[in-house]
Amino acid sequence: MYDVAIVGGGHNGLVCAYYLAKAGLKAVVCEARSVVGGAAVTEEFHPGFRNSSAAYTVSLLNPKIIKDLELHRHGLKIVERKMSNLFPLGNDDYLSFPVDGDALRKEIARFSEKDAAALPRYQADLNCVADQLRAQLLQSPPNAGGGLGDLIKAAALGIKTLRQPMEMQRLLLDMATLSCADLLDRYFESDAVKAAFAFDGIVGAYTSPYALGTAYVLLHHCFGEVNGKKGIWGHAVGGMGAITQAMAAAAIEAGVEIRLDCPVKTVEIEGSRAKGLLLEDGSKIAAKAIAGNIAPKLLFGKMINESELPFDFANRVKNLKSGSGTFRMNVALTELPDFSCLPGNGAGGPGVGDHHASGIVIGPSIKYLDRAYIDANLHGWSKEPIIEMLIPSTMDTTLAPEGKHVASLFCQQFAPHLPNGVSWDDHREEVADLIIDTVNQYAPNFKNSVIARQIHSPLDLERKFGLVDGDIFHGQLIPSQLFSARPVLGHADYRMPVKGLYLCGSGAHPGGGVTGVPGHNAAKKIISDAK
Repeated sequence: MYDVAIVGGGHNGLVCAYYLAKAGLKAVVCEARSVVGGAAVTEEFHPGFRNSSAAYTVSLLNPKIIKDLELHRHGLKIVERKMSNLFPLGNDDYLSFPVDGDALRKEIARFSEKDAAALPRYQADLNCVADQLRAQLLQSPPNAGGGLGDLIKAAALGIKTLRQPMEMQRLLLDMATLSCADLLDRYFESDAVKAAFAFDGIVGAYTSPYALGTAYVLLHHCFGEVNGKKGIWGHAVGGMGAITQAMAAAAIEAGVEIRLDCPVKTVEIEGSRAKGLLLEDGSKIAAKAIAGNIAPKLLFGKMINESELPFDFANRVKNLKSGSGTFRMNVALTELPDFSCLPGNGAGGPGVGDHHASGIVIGPSIKYLDRAYIDANLHGWSKEPIIEMLIPSTMDTTLAPEGKHVASLFCQQFAPHLPNGVSWDDHREEVADLIIDTVNQYAPNFKNSVIARQIHSPLDLERKFGLVDGDIFHGQLIPSQLFSARPVLGHADYRMPVKGLYLCGSGAHPGGGVTGVPGHNAAKKIISDAK
């Protein structure tokens, strides 16, 4: 008999298991695949070429979790980008985002002196709100109907908010409700500058930059840091799998049992209480508590009989807004892309430019970002997709043979389900060609340099990683599915309506990204209940 059985060996499940074991609880992690890590894994997709398969970059991983699990001792090394981003604009011009603040202001001044002057105010406002919310990450939100403790917590949070200057209260409201396009209009005039910032508002969001709530998605991607530096993005040497391998090592050292090739069929419930797991092979695992590190739609839609759940809860989970609009590719390259806007630093050029180690984003205008969603919503996929390319082999020689490279292509917008009953299986190759052709418009040597590719359509992401509707966040980050309403109002405390059942994945507060925070917070509740 285990104290806790965890469904899903992704990063949040590993974090949760570690804290449970350190508290003296006997925990087992059941992972369906033959490798631990969930969507944060590194795979060889062509002989000699390895890359992160789904999650692809580091910033949001919480520093407390890095410290507590001693991830660096277990082999994790994170290197910082020399340049944050490059935005090719399609007219042999570009907007770059140097890490240095003065250099960034000079770069933005090329497009608008007014925007360069507004940049410090925008960054200060964003950082100020991010700091407010960052302080709430490692604790559960006030839970509706949770009793006196949650009422006191809600009152304390409300008092703290009301004591903020009126300007801060307005900012908090803006970030929670506005579209990212409307928010950015308040600071900037250049379309290229606004589009660059708006990209963070539609990452993993199947929506338009004009949709209400996308300002929060933008903010969500500002919580992070790398090596103690806020707002920086980096690369885990060895790919994202290096993070989860280090987590697994920490968990095993703490006493956690990890079972691979161990798919769960159902959660066993007796007398309205979770009692264990029934595995696909017919065997059972008895446990005093169950923690689901999978999407709520998967946990409650396939692993628990609806009759075991309150009707309203089951109905609301069934109707959660889900789908990231993400099409994820890796490509093996014979040479670096040679971008028309920065010629000479690729094919036949002097070597790796700082931009090659950045996030290279194709999304040159707000209208482009909006049109990509409209196209996908009408036809199934964008004719001009939004693409973020990372070339991690420029920072990590373990990923490709000498002189060769790997690139991640994180692409949007692509409908979670194609219209008229058409399957993604019938169009994945066609769309992969479109994505490569799109990059080739900005780097004319790119198409001919591709020697292999790995394709993950929204359907592939669901089949392979259990990401229902291809949703990388286990449910969209929209106002009705955040904070005390994540996953459903009344269950923001990680405790689900079946006794002994918990949610420890990205479908719980604070949401998606490789943070480890839902696993950390859920473990606190499980430990408290086990006492």
